[in-house]
Parts: sequence; structure tokens; C-alpha cells
Amino acid sequence: MLEYEIPNYKNLKINNLVFDFNGTLACGGKFITGVKERLNILAKRCNIVVLTADTFGTVQDMTVNIEIEIEVIKSSNGRLYKKEFIEKLGPQNIIAIGNGSNDELMLKSAALGILIIGDEGASVSSLMSSDLIVKDIRDALDLLIYPKRLIATLRR
Repeated sequence: MLEYEIPNYKNLKINNLVFDFNGTLACGGKFITGVKERLNILAKRCNIVVLTADTFGTVQDMTVNIEIEIEVIKSSNGRLYKKEFIEKLGPQNIIAIGNGSNDELMLKSAALGILIIGDEGASVSSLMSSDLIVKDIRDALDLLIYPKRLIATLRR
């Protein structure tokens, strides 16, 4: 479990990290450098789920040797699928991280929604539904690994 006490904001007890894949953890279907190592650190403390349409067909190969669950979205409405997935797991115990339009409801539903503005950009609707915005997935993962960084950003 990941626990964060953020003064005058929220106390978070996180059992699940839920990620989008392309545009968030990966670019062009391949992991961004340094992401696998950070995911392995976090996987020792909580469950990690990747929700993806697997646009490039690479998610299974890319996630070998990482303790994560892969959920390939078959629905034509990925946006609603991701929201319902969050609700089923219990949104109060989830940090969701994404960048695209189909991540909007997932980011809004989670206890903490983090938007990545990476090489593939970010959706304005998802930006408006997020609690925190970072320029790189490694920064987001480091906020979770080093809690004082997260606290410094979100405390009020």
C-alpha cells in the first residue's frame, strides 16, 4: 500500500495504480526509458494495472518481467470502460495516470488523477479532470516513490 498524508488536501491509502499505456508509459508502443525500473519499485508496494487499447500491439512484449496486470480494452468506448474499471476496483484507493481523451473519466474518478504531457501531448478534457499535471511519466512515478515531492506539490 502507498500512503500519503497531504496537509489540507487528502490522506491517500492507495492499493492500485492504474495507467494508460501509449502516451503515458510508452511512446510509439515502447516503454519510455527508466519507466520499467520505477514500475518494479512501485509494484512491491501496490497493485499496478495497465488499461490499454494496445494501439501498437506491443503491450504484452513490453511488460515481460514487470509485476503488472494488463487489461486490453476491447470496447469501442475506452473512455467509459476505464471509468467503470476504476469504479469496480474502488476509486478511493486508486491513483490513475494518463494523457488522452479516453483517460478523462478515469482521471476524474480516481482518488488522485495525474496527467502526463509527454511526446504525444495531452487532452484538454483530461487535463481539466486531473488533480496534478507533470511533463514526463518519470516525474509522476518519482512523485509516488518519493512522497515528499507529492506532498510539496499538493499541500494547501
